[in-house]
Amino acid sequence: MSAPVPSTRVRVVVHGAVQGVFFRDTCRRTAGEHGVAGWVRNCPDGSVEAAFEGGPDQVRALVAWCRSGPPAARVDKVEEFPEPPEGLIGFEIRR
Repeated sequence: MSAPVPSTRVRVVVHGAVQGVFFRDTCRRTAGEHGVAGWVRNCPDGSVEAAFEGGPDQVRALVAWCRSGPPAARVDKVEEFPEPPEGLIGFEIRR
């Protein structure tokens, strides 16, 4: 029996031309492909904020994806904030 993979959580704030380019929906689909739980939302200042929970490698993959985003996005900066996992299940687009 192998030990469970410890859960990791990282919250990111993505700056640039990241709203109106399907960033949230593409992020949700990408998280599902990697088995990552969490959420993503647009912020009033034009940035996108997301939280990712899962295995360390999977969470790192989502953070790396945020550095480019979907094809129409222009990402200028990604801020990362490691946080304690909350035990999230599934991935949602928040309003």
